Amino acid sequence: MTHPKPRSALSLLGRLHGAFGRNPGRRKARRVLRPPAELDRLSRHIILPSMSVTDEELARATFQDKGMKLARQEMWEELSDMMREADEARSGTPGGESAAMLMAFGARSDVVAMVEDSLSEGRAPARHGIDALDVVAAELRGDYPVGAVVAMAHIDMAWAWRAMPEASALEGAGAQAAYHSAQAADLLRPHGSAELPSPLLAAAQCALLRIQPTCTDAALRNVADQYQRLIDLDPGSPRHMRALGAAVLAAQPGGYQQLELAARRTAARTGATWGAGAYAWVYLDALALDARALAQLDPAFFIDGLRDILRLCPDQHTANLMAAFCAITMRSAGAGLAAGARLRAALHDCLTWILRDHLHELHPLIWTQALHCPGAGPLPPRRALISEGRRTALRVIAAQYADDIARGHSIAFSPSGMYMLPSL
Repeated sequence: MTHPKPRSALSLLGRLHGAFGRNPGRRKARRVLRPPAELDRLSRHIILPSMSVTDEELARATFQDKGMKLARQEMWEELSDMMREADEARSGTPGGESAAMLMAFGARSDVVAMVEDSLSEGRAPARHGIDALDVVAAELRGDYPVGAVVAMAHIDMAWAWRAMPEASALEGAGAQAAYHSAQAADLLRPHGSAELPSPLLAAAQCALLRIQPTCTDAALRNVADQYQRLIDLDPGSPRHMRALGAAVLAAQPGGYQQLELAARRTAARTGATWGAGAYAWVYLDALALDARALAQLDPAFFIDGLRDILRLCPDQHTANLMAAFCAITMRSAGAGLAAGARLRAALHDCLTWILRDHLHELHPLIWTQALHCPGAGPLPPRRALISEGRRTALRVIAAQYADDIARGHSIAFSPSGMYMLPSL
């Protein structure tokens, strides 16, 4: 995975470290609640470049746009060739997102967006978009990338009919969800994903499980088995491991023992690739969705996983992701039980060494994403999201090193580490 090249100004800050004193990150910061206005004032003494558009975002947009444009031009055979090549090569973004999956998302995005827009307004959507995709799948029967695109379009629609509040009030919502689920299963069945070593097909099969009834032990085992096969096919992508943790909790709400078992099994299977990192990846989204998942978490194992992830992926996308997780997802507000509060505090304290050793570029949208629950409602414009993420991150850093800043220092970040400088 790639990471941004050092900037000359930041390299200069690194060389100034010897002249201007100690590194503030090597001691534990005091936890003092400070008002936002004070944090905003202190944050003016933080020197940290902010990237409104990142390499990860550009890579995702490039793959999605390829899928969308080729689908709009009805160049399905060309799209299939590109997706197959990316799938076989396990190509992806710097942050580990699958290129084939992103192209599949772009290819179905127009049709799915039209359905979601109609349902959000309380109207039954027109069928011509998905019907046209079904015709393409029938014409190219046996072409697994195209079959996966159309199957995932049906999966997205089934999910929309079941999960969107406006859709549930419409007549026949349950029947529509069942229809799309059955269509997706029919499209995936002929491709024999158990024999074809395709992460794209395996991911589509896992997505299908999301819209099918799961609360039984057999169904839960099926979820775990399907995701483990996907991870075995593409162990370098953290997306599959994150999805596994969320899927286990969705299949059996409160299944924290099953989540712990899945995390440990995944870590054992991927140790050559991730060290202990898979344990943390499996828990990452699960903890964001349900803080009670801390009940079974092994904090030492999790922290070892964070360290292995950041050692193996020294890019700023991952550094921002982990810093935002520790700072926001694991903040102490509403911690509940004392044991849970202690675990949250232990994970939150990892922010100190992540900032000190790994962060040197701010990716605001990652911090904004940590603030907003998935599906919480319409989001504000992009510019507002970037401003919100930057403000949140700078407040977090200002709170972490408020005493140093108040004593007249600035906190500077560079690829060589985090440094304390005298204010100009």
